[in-house]
Amino acid sequence: MNCPNLQRNLDKCNCSYPGCPRKGKCCECLDYHRSRGELPACYFTQEQERTWNRSIEYFISVNR
Repeated sequence: MNCPNLQRNLDKCNCSYPGCPRKGKCCECLDYHRSRGELPACYFTQEQERTWNRSIEYFISVNR
């Protein structure tokens, strides 16, 4: 799938997972993480994102 906003998305994407095939493809990223009961990297700060813990429980615990 070609994304017309890929470069703009990549400029803002804070995902640090090496080789992620969905990097910059927000609709694919959201679909993937939602199907796993997770949130994408953009919901987390840089420090939180580096844990690679995308769980909703983790998000709630660090945002109380």
